[in-house]
Amino acid sequence: MTFFQRLKDRARRLKAETMALYLAVRDPRTPWYAKLLGAAIVAYAFSPIDLIPDFVPIIGYLDDLVLIPAGIALVIKMLPPSVLVECRERVQDKASGGMPKGRAAAAVIIGIWIAAALLCVGWAYRTFR
Repeated sequence: MTFFQRLKDRARRLKAETMALYLAVRDPRTPWYAKLLGAAIVAYAFSPIDLIPDFVPIIGYLDDLVLIPAGIALVIKMLPPSVLVECRERVQDKASGGMPKGRAAAAVIIGIWIAAALLCVGWAYRTFR
């Protein structure tokens, strides 16, 4: 198996795990703390907007390559095994469906960027006034 085939396979598995996590967050048997962290990870993964834009050299892809898989792994450890197995089976059954939209997550990320910009403008105004 070539490097690119392994990379594509890993990306497919990551997408399936994200979908399983999405289903697990909505399951009533999932503990509240796993739901909270899982919802944040899933919202960020499905968001069309990154906290660190991809055009920023090296660091821009860091969130996609490290933070999201690490967050998913952490939440998976918090989930009850029966919930995780059931959600993975449901993902396999729904393999032809698409990903949910992350509009709420996009709004949060945009809000963070706007707040950061306003803080920078306020700091610059006070400093150079």
